[in-house]
Amino acid sequence: MSRNCLFCKIAEKALDARIVYENSKVIAFEDVNPQAPVHVLVIPKKHVGSAAEVLEGEVWADLMGAATEVARELDLGDGGYRLVINCGAQAGQTIPHLHVHLLAGRSFRWPPG
Repeated sequence: MSRNCLFCKIAEKALDARIVYENSKVIAFEDVNPQAPVHVLVIPKKHVGSAAEVLEGEVWADLMGAATEVARELDLGDGGYRLVINCGAQAGQTIPHLHVHLLAGRSFRWPPG
């Protein structure tokens, strides 16, 4: 865990968050600045700065498995949902801890951004 990382503090439960899912490796919580009616962040509990730092497939399996499980639990399958990972500042990553945005509840356009 990184001492100054906001998401590590949430994973350690040192900061409050509206947790919607948790297992031994991943935690998912509602975004405090939602960009859609449903906006959940799924993060590894272990600090990983960005997607560029992932060296093992297990992290991806844990994150994406949790993201799709949250989507199932929130019954988002029929309406659809979007999973987004921003990697680096130019891509829009503002918190240097790997996270997946799970967005749903409205129509999305393509291309994004």
